Amino acid sequence: MMIPILVLFVTATYTPASPAIGDRVTINYSAPVTVQPSPDFEIVSRKPAQVVIRTFDTHPITVHASAANGEPAGDVVIGIRSVLAPNDALKPAPLQPPRALAASRTPWIAIAIAALIAAAVWMLAWRRSRRTTAAEIESRVPPDERFRLAVQAAARHRLRWAALADATRTYLAAEYPGLGLELTTEELLRLHAMPPPLQTILRQGDLEKFAPWGAQPGDFDEAAKSAIALIRPKPVVGGAE
Repeated sequence: MMIPILVLFVTATYTPASPAIGDRVTINYSAPVTVQPSPDFEIVSRKPAQVVIRTFDTHPITVHASAANGEPAGDVVIGIRSVLAPNDALKPAPLQPPRALAASRTPWIAIAIAALIAAAVWMLAWRRSRRTTAAEIESRVPPDERFRLAVQAAARHRLRWAALADATRTYLAAEYPGLGLELTTEELLRLHAMPPPLQTILRQGDLEKFAPWGAQPGDFDEAAKSAIALIRPKPVVGGAE
């Protein structure tokens, strides 16, 4: 319901018809007006011919406005009703005792699942402790032999430049403690003067891994030979007399 109010030359209506405390009240004017602020209400939003207000007091509020030409547009008086019942003693409702929850099998199911998971983890750990892992076997292979095998495997890899670069970096980290795998290619090249073929391997590997166009054309077999040349010759113990 909208209540029309005659305010001199500008008419106004507001909704809701019987607002309660805290309600947003929309006042629509028949022409653009300027609503004067008041401590009795809060202006939530405004448009040229509309204003939305609200208040948290229960006494009637008066909205003053001026027409676009500066002339007073009259007052809109809005009654605000309380949300409390008549003669409300303002006492909180008595507390009710908590209701007992229905019996549930969920905790027992959760305990059973946790027990099964724990048993499976224990069995897996026991089985792994009784066999030598591939990592342990690999650790027994000398670094130079691992590197040689990795270079051979890189030739069959889908990203062969990236695989060759990774194998080279792993071998350098094993042979030179200061050239760890955490270094970037540029950091690695700044710390160690490498021949151009090895620089090409590392940069080609980065391009194949990170560049959208991949590695540049190059002679992979020659690069692999350059990588193998890194392997230090083993000293001869006790030569022929």
